[in-house]
Amino acid sequence: MKPRIDWDQYFMIQAALLASRSTCNRLSVGAVLVRDKRIIAGGYNGSVAGDAHCIDEGCYLRDGHCVRTIHAEMNALLQCAKFGISADGASIYVTDFPCLQCTKSLLQTGIKEINYIRNYHNDDYAMKLLKLKNVALHQIKLDSDILEEVDLDQYINPDQK
Repeated sequence: MKPRIDWDQYFMIQAALLASRSTCNRLSVGAVLVRDKRIIAGGYNGSVAGDAHCIDEGCYLRDGHCVRTIHAEMNALLQCAKFGISADGASIYVTDFPCLQCTKSLLQTGIKEINYIRNYHNDDYAMKLLKLKNVALHQIKLDSDILEEVDLDQYINPDQK
């Protein structure tokens, strides 16, 4: 029997899968909120439901930032709010280091841990706030060995194997 992937890898792969739903041309980001080893919400970066998508009409830029896109972390937090789920005490698994605004929102909701794959314009003030609030920060590495262990090929046309 092959060994199972660990929890960090499992949840980070979920975040990466959510990123594949992104409608942003500039960067695909996915986020998963987890408490007690259970996913409580997920999100990816994209437009407000019903609005045009950047992948269809291009980015709507102001001062170098796309104002159409809601960040993955915010979408996950908003999903919690919409369905009445507290994010207090939860961990987040996000493909990219959160921006300052997302970091502040995560801290206000009581996030205790941020796990990410890629550094992305890591803000010094965000780092200061994370230290102030004693929030654990971990960079998770997904390597080819981990992805091979997942072996998703078995689900592609299973009746033809």
